[in-house]
Amino acid sequence: MNYFKKIIRFALPYKKYGGLNILCNFFYALFSALSFVALIPMLDVLFQNKEKKEELYEPVYTGLSSAKDYSMDYLACRIQEYSLDDPSKALIVVISLVIVLFLLKNVFRYFANFFITFLKNGVLKDLRNELYQKIIDLPVSFFSEKRKGDVMARLGTDVLEIQHSFLSILELLVREPLTIIFTIVMMLFISAELTLFVFIFIPISGFIISRIGKSLKKHSDKVQKEQGTFLSILEETLGGLKIIKGFNAEKIFGEKFRKSTYFFYKFSNSLYNRQNLASPTSEFLGIVVIAILLWYGGRMVLIDGTLEGSDFIAYMGLAYNILTPAKAMSKASYGVKKGNAAAERVLEILETQSEIQDLPNAEEKETFEDKIEIDNISFKYEDEWVLENFKLQVPKGHTVALVGQSGSGKSTIANLLTRFYDVNQGSISIDGTDIKNMTQASLRGLLGLVTQDSILFNDTVRGNLLVAKEDATHEEIIAALKVANAWEFVRELPEGIDTNIGDSGNKLSGGQKQRLSIARAVLKNPPIMILDEATSALDTESERLVQDALEKMMQNRTSVVIAHRLSTIQNADTIVVLSKGKIVEQGKHSELMAKKGVYQSLVEMQSLA
Repeated sequence: MNYFKKIIRFALPYKKYGGLNILCNFFYALFSALSFVALIPMLDVLFQNKEKKEELYEPVYTGLSSAKDYSMDYLACRIQEYSLDDPSKALIVVISLVIVLFLLKNVFRYFANFFITFLKNGVLKDLRNELYQKIIDLPVSFFSEKRKGDVMARLGTDVLEIQHSFLSILELLVREPLTIIFTIVMMLFISAELTLFVFIFIPISGFIISRIGKSLKKHSDKVQKEQGTFLSILEETLGGLKIIKGFNAEKIFGEKFRKSTYFFYKFSNSLYNRQNLASPTSEFLGIVVIAILLWYGGRMVLIDGTLEGSDFIAYMGLAYNILTPAKAMSKASYGVKKGNAAAERVLEILETQSEIQDLPNAEEKETFEDKIEIDNISFKYEDEWVLENFKLQVPKGHTVALVGQSGSGKSTIANLLTRFYDVNQGSISIDGTDIKNMTQASLRGLLGLVTQDSILFNDTVRGNLLVAKEDATHEEIIAALKVANAWEFVRELPEGIDTNIGDSGNKLSGGQKQRLSIARAVLKNPPIMILDEATSALDTESERLVQDALEKMMQNRTSVVIAHRLSTIQNADTIVVLSKGKIVEQGKHSELMAKKGVYQSLVEMQSLA
């Protein structure tokens, strides 16, 4: 129930719907019980002999202790008045009364469901919104440890499971207990002795049912984790379909997927077979209680004479009326166990504290005036240091290029500058202010980012560029496309800048996608530009166009360029050569070539390639 208490806070904004649901369920439960009690006067009339029917005694109220007898006698007296001349009138009166009670019962049931719908769907919406916002707020490092498919499963199926289990229980917590309470009150009203006898067997039934549901949470957790696994395989398959087909790896991925779905099948069978045991078990135990009632109550009617036959028939109807809510509550208890597993997975994300957070007094920095200073930083993703005692200054207006073999730490510097990760030691500052003392939004507002992988969205050209500047005008978008050498192909698209470019921009070539990425950065117009191997994946013609776009973009800006192709950074103000997280050389292109060191070796290797 701990998870239930944490999830229930999402229902608080919809408490008025909850209150209306409770009110309607109150009347539903009341009329549900009264509809059976209304049968007693009719049965009395039907089972009494004709002479007795003709004897009318007006009941006298003598106090609360005789309220039951008075109310029953009063109703019977009124019915007998109608039946003296025509017995069928009594039937019509009682049947009309029963119909009205059942009508009211079902009207209130409809409105109870009507109001709870707003609460359930509202919680579903808010839970998904908060989960999505948390996913956006969490640092990049969190998702390097999580499968995308698993996160998608939590946002999709796990949240739905919470709705089907926990939120359904919200209604059951009111409607079914009220139905049982009102029914028991009416049963006590008819015969306290018989009702107390019944209650000896109810705890025994409850104990047996609870034992069945013990292992449901464990099995449900396995099912949901395995669902996350095969969704991850599906997501990876769709993302890497060219590689899978190109390397004839369909069999490998097919086996992985079939293995995951087999485990899902196995765990689901185990879970649902246990869950399916709930209804027949509770129904059988209910019938056992009814059978015991028939035996004990029958003795009270036939042998002891302490209970009227009409009362006993109505009593049996009331006893059976308890079965449906009792079954619903027993199924709900299994739902809680399933919901617990789903809630645990959802709350794991919601309650994860981001390692990268704004300080309470963080500065909103809006301008860049002097320099970027990387002061003696060290950083590791896991156990091994990627950067050690790294120092670098980037003056305003300068272009600094970082080069080196793969794994030398170049891209890590881009991740640290953008504060996707925090340094373990040392500091990074802009104009003397540590970036940890700035708000993340204002820091990233100063930065433009163009990555090696052109990250575009399934939207129009305009929609992809507006990510950088939401209120950009049509003219600003066109101007940014022209600077990025992208206008020449965008204007040829079927609907120009309003053409949808497909999932991840797959309707465009690699060079076109990269130029759109550059146009997005140009539209943002930040004072600092970070280019993370922006031309490494391009052919020669695309590289020329992209490089020209980059040079136009970098004019009058401070740029940190992480370069794979060294031919693209020969005009940089400073070239920094890294090896195993440390600076081994730095200077201008001509200076480094004259040294005939590591940089010259890298240039010659690329020339030979």
